[in-house]
Amino acid sequence: MKSNYYALGLDFGTKSVRCLAVNIASGEERAVAVSEYLDGVITDKLPGTSITLDRDWALQNPQNWLDSLNKVVHQVLKDGKIKPETVVGIGISFTASTILPTTDDGIPLCALPKWSCEPHAWPKLWKHHAAQSDADLINNIARQESEPWLKRYGGLISSEWLFPKALQVFRESRECFNSAKRFIEAGDWIVWKLVGRETRSACQAGYKALWNNISGYPSNLFLEKLNNEFSQLTNKLGKEVYPVGTCSGGLTIEMASRLKLLPGTPVGTAIIDAHSAVAGVGVADPGKMIMVMGTSTCHMVLDQKEVFTAGVAGVVRDGIIPGYYGYESGQSAVGDIFSWITEYGVPKSYHNEAKKSGVSLHELLINKATSQKAGSHGIVALDWLNGNRSVLMNSDLKGVLVGLTLKTKPEDIYRALVEATAFGTRIIIEAYEENGLNIEELYTCGSLVNNPLIMQIYSDVTGRPIKVASSSQATALGAAILGSVAAGPEYGGYGSYAEAIKKMTVPAKKTYKSNRENLEIYNKIFVDYKLLHDFFGRNNPSIMKNL
Repeated sequence: MKSNYYALGLDFGTKSVRCLAVNIASGEERAVAVSEYLDGVITDKLPGTSITLDRDWALQNPQNWLDSLNKVVHQVLKDGKIKPETVVGIGISFTASTILPTTDDGIPLCALPKWSCEPHAWPKLWKHHAAQSDADLINNIARQESEPWLKRYGGLISSEWLFPKALQVFRESRECFNSAKRFIEAGDWIVWKLVGRETRSACQAGYKALWNNISGYPSNLFLEKLNNEFSQLTNKLGKEVYPVGTCSGGLTIEMASRLKLLPGTPVGTAIIDAHSAVAGVGVADPGKMIMVMGTSTCHMVLDQKEVFTAGVAGVVRDGIIPGYYGYESGQSAVGDIFSWITEYGVPKSYHNEAKKSGVSLHELLINKATSQKAGSHGIVALDWLNGNRSVLMNSDLKGVLVGLTLKTKPEDIYRALVEATAFGTRIIIEAYEENGLNIEELYTCGSLVNNPLIMQIYSDVTGRPIKVASSSQATALGAAILGSVAAGPEYGGYGSYAEAIKKMTVPAKKTYKSNRENLEIYNKIFVDYKLLHDFFGRNNPSIMKNL
């Protein structure tokens, strides 16, 4: 394999797209570029119109994706001094579930004059939560009918996913629904635009569209129970679903010209952004849990067997790494909780102290909390300030602090909340292990990994080593790895994910090991955490819902 060949990883986020060029032989991150979407997240009015959106709507402009795509690819080629003939493949990761209705040939309905003023013709971003009643209906009928696919999602699907969003369009704009020949994930649509051929990824279809490699999508009989004629949706989902890492095709002449790349450059099937990070942190086999830690945390596990466990938001064959079942769980608030305490739980004297010391409030609280001995503050918290995703799957739950006294300080609460999120992760780990999925070590990436207090507490609470990804762009790196696998040896890429990951990632930049003394202390506190967890979350959830 020649040394100066590159894969491009395109990571489409909520507000911007990032392109990372990676040397496929050495793993060197040659160049990176970011471009923000011109219209951002559309929550008030449709662009160029006076049409206002209702509450909980969140749309995007697909032309923004293409414009930003052009910018970042051009910039990376320029900054990295990369010649088009040295780009072996392209990988796509996209935040999900972001759904758009299109024509038969992939034109977004919102790009057509007839539909430009219809909100339902525009892509619905993952943050679009106006389909909650539709999700409730799907969940209720699926439970009544004992639908077999429901257990793959922990017994509950989200309003963010494809079926609730499509059902909302069906109910509120039947003409728009009928005119749409396809409902497709944005990541799959980008691939369609690049290669001129519609292909669907097992990742998007499996985790966000209730698809399974054996039974496919939910049956037409079930869809008709949701609403008469809603089974038409099945014909709008495409027929071809492929594992991640599959080559969807080569760049069309038109797209190659726009991007200044060579026609025929291989493009891989799309992957969800968080799931892309699994490869980006260097994981290609079972026994490991990957945590993408930011405002919330996404937990992912690989295994060769399929089991169903509480709190799993999806289990999909070939959805993360080909040849494995990929499991996803999560905590709906983590970094957001730490931001909450600094915004609302710190007196003026702390602001003054932080300013005088030249540090942020976060840093001040970290410094004060780090000096504490494990368990010394006497507080146990429940980390449900934004509900509980795993394992209770209940958005009505709320946070709890037990043990406050007149001597409790902000750093006590800060540390207790960090510990609570770590206990929440331990709950998830134990749920997996109770069902035969062994987890020996943790890998992590995201915005929280530079906080040593958080990393050490997580290691101490879980009793497992935590390896921090070397790349600060693990998601884009994972997409680049996907691109190199899509290229395959024929085009200068790799024949397997394992081979690509070995060559294109470097060992963890830091490993946190559990402190035995702290682990023993946290084992005792965890008993109390579980008591509170079960009392409020399992036995008396109505207390918080009624507040």
